[in-house]
Amino acid sequence: MLLRKISNNSFISKSIGRPRFNSLLSEAVAEITDVAAKSQAAGGWIQNLTPILIHYTAAERTMKRFWKTANVSNSNGRHIVHLDTRKLRTPAGNVIDLPSNKGALALLIAHEWQSQDKVIKAHALPITSLASRALDSFKDQSERIETCDKLIKYFETDATCYFEDKPSQLVELQEKHWRPIVEWANKRYNTPVHVFENVLASKQPEESRKLLHNEILQFDAFTLAAFERIAMHTKSFLIALAVVDGHLSIEDASQAARVEVLSQIARWGEVEDSHDVDHHDIRKQIGSAACTLIESRA
Repeated sequence: MLLRKISNNSFISKSIGRPRFNSLLSEAVAEITDVAAKSQAAGGWIQNLTPILIHYTAAERTMKRFWKTANVSNSNGRHIVHLDTRKLRTPAGNVIDLPSNKGALALLIAHEWQSQDKVIKAHALPITSLASRALDSFKDQSERIETCDKLIKYFETDATCYFEDKPSQLVELQEKHWRPIVEWANKRYNTPVHVFENVLASKQPEESRKLLHNEILQFDAFTLAAFERIAMHTKSFLIALAVVDGHLSIEDASQAARVEVLSQIARWGEVEDSHDVDHHDIRKQIGSAACTLIESRA
């Protein structure tokens, strides 16, 4: 891989010299861009830095922080995030230019970048990632439909709808965390949501599937991006729906997403640096999505 080759300092000084290195560096940036475009998990935020890091060669080689201040400007009622004087951009090159009701979101994004230390850490930019997903992908109706078609499958296999009859710790946790979510969904959307004991003999009513599919199709870009993240990390359509609707708190949602793990902990104890890390990660994912949902007064 080109990136491995140019990461070797001796390769620069002994083999090709600085001009050729800069040329190869530009190719490496293109390589990163291509990978990130093919996978959301590839850390698309790297592309935000592409036009800047080509200019700042040392910053790109080490992914070091190069700006002094992350800030937000306001223009015609919209909020634009800056790194010093440069506008922050999404992986697709769109300026992070947010509507008037997303002022709090703009400040949170700026805070993420201001909080970066000497070396940029992708995992510490979850809100930026979500805003980028909304701006890059969900303005296009065909991609919105395709995404919703994928997300409705989480309803068809939703963990909160599959109840085991043992062990007792799991049964108790299912009743505490999952049953109220299913009952809420039944009442909130006035449509049947079935609970099953056998994953092989289960199918949600088609009327419910269509209704809930249409529900998420109506979400604005930021809400859909938040919903998608929660559903993917909790493996639950209903947990995501309850958070977006304001029915579940971040902590309650994280507990519902970890029912099976909590059952294991109750029986055998917590595994240090595993269960606790997973808990903090799911809270971060749900929490960043919840932050994206914050509405500011216009």
